[in-house]
Amino acid sequence: MKEFSPVKEGKVREVYDNGDSLVIVATDRISAFDVILKNEVTDKGAILTQMSKFWFGFTKDIVPNHMISTDAKDMPEFFGSEKFNGNSMLCKKLKMLPIECIVRGYITGSGWESYKESGTVCGIKLPDGLKESDKLPEPVYTPTTKADLGDHDEHITFEESVQILDKEFPGKGEEYAKKIMDCTIALYKKCAEYALSKGIIIADTKFEFGLDENGNVVLGDEMLTPDSSRFWPLDGYKPGQGQPSFDKQYVRDWLKANPDSGYKLPDDVVEKTTGKYKEAFQMLTGKEFTR
Repeated sequence: MKEFSPVKEGKVREVYDNGDSLVIVATDRISAFDVILKNEVTDKGAILTQMSKFWFGFTKDIVPNHMISTDAKDMPEFFGSEKFNGNSMLCKKLKMLPIECIVRGYITGSGWESYKESGTVCGIKLPDGLKESDKLPEPVYTPTTKADLGDHDEHITFEESVQILDKEFPGKGEEYAKKIMDCTIALYKKCAEYALSKGIIIADTKFEFGLDENGNVVLGDEMLTPDSSRFWPLDGYKPGQGQPSFDKQYVRDWLKANPDSGYKLPDDVVEKTTGKYKEAFQMLTGKEFTR
């Protein structure tokens, strides 16, 4: 049996080179504030992978994506072990674009902090009089740079995203920047409307795109998981305050309240986080989570 080692390790995911394709594994690691925590969250990787699979299927009419299969039978034998069960995705190889595509449908988090100071989010003027967690009149696109592990992503304007892309792909910067912005907003609108019908508000999320061998823009990475998005329950949604959530916000809040934790979570916080991820999966897909 051929052995594989990751060619790239992120905070949560590991990437394996399979010749003309990749195998992307979502581990049970969890990160917050750009730090990998000392605990793992049971089944988290498999839930993220199955959720991405659901969304990739739901949005393939808007933009193609990199998913080939999540079935271990389609992958090399090495990925047939229990460690990779349910949390691995065979994907097309892409040349990834160096921009994180963030879209905000509600005012919260760092966007809310910025709005309170200046009435803007990432330099974009918003209407006066918004309350925390208010729905924005239209989704707002706020791209960032893609930082290396351990560094922080930097907010950039659309014009700066054009420059960054043009540097890497001369003459194509404007075309690619506009395409990924339009895809980001179209994906968010379709998925946020669907999620709302299932009782979940998608407050904000991020997408990553790459180019296939023909230079077409393709959606990569993960999609609309609790790691890349803020999910709020519609039931009990009340602007003017922070919202309970199905995502990592619960972990972030606990860490903020316990600054001396050394980034180690107690068991009950781990269990509650797993429970929230599973509940979100079931609400969105209509299926109970199984590996």
